[in-house]
Amino acid sequence: MSDVSIRIRDHGPLLIEGPFTLLDGEGNPLPLDATKPAFALCRCGASANKPFCDGAHKGCEFKAETRATP
Repeated sequence: MSDVSIRIRDHGPLLIEGPFTLLDGEGNPLPLDATKPAFALCRCGASANKPFCDGAHKGCEFKAETRATP
């Protein structure tokens, strides 16, 4: 099993923890700071630092709660 986990934050970003590669629309890897333990990816579309979250979801009233179904 992979050492990567992706956590869906209520009303916020996707939080990715563990080693992973993030690719742009053309398949090119985006540079990531290897010293960071996690990265937050924007889900609301309002971030000025896409694809990364900058906290803009707090000001745009983004609402999303995802739950696993049994």
